[in-house]
Amino acid sequence: MVETTKAKGPASYFPSIEKTYAKPIAHWMDLLQKAGPLKHMELVKFLKDQHQIGHGHANALVAVFLAKK
Repeated sequence: MVETTKAKGPASYFPSIEKTYAKPIAHWMDLLQKAGPLKHMELVKFLKDQHQIGHGHANALVAVFLAKK
């Protein structure tokens, strides 16, 4: 029997983000990369204001994005 690993932390939001906004996570990571050197909450605000992403989803995307830098 194969055990599947369930995403934890901010990445656990990714399936819902992809379903809700019909864009792959790579799309959002690319937008964050192009947004420039902004702080966490500035990036959250960017996603919320410019792309109508909900706060929790925006926060999860930014957390994962910044953790990879």
